Amino acid sequence: QVQLVESGGGLAQPGGSLRLSCTTSGFTFSKYAMNWARQAPGKGLEWVSGIYSDGSDTYYADSVKGRFTISRDNAKNTVYLQMNSLKPEDTALYVCGKAPGPYFVGSVDDNDYWGQGTQVTVSS
Repeated sequence: QVQLVESGGGLAQPGGSLRLSCTTSGFTFSKYAMNWARQAPGKGLEWVSGIYSDGSDTYYADSVKGRFTISRDNAKNTVYLQMNSLKPEDTALYVCGKAPGPYFVGSVDDNDYWGQGTQVTVSS
């Protein structure tokens, strides 16, 4: 069965960095786009970033553009989210999603599986 397991969250200070990982199994990772999304307390799920199946193109929400970088290692079936210059408003549960095809990025609706998430808290 499809499994997505996020890790790397934690407490960071404003201006700090964290690197999230999403390790996957149960499907041919290299054939599917992957997305990251987040859910802040009391808010809905917000799409953050997406990457094509072959890593050839990446996309970001305006709120994280220039600070976050998505990447993937198809040999390790893992997608990453490098988060720099963190802000308190980045505090949220971060989840990774598997898209239904190689180019579905940009929306929380374009994912057929989600992980359980990893908590990121940005506070001094």
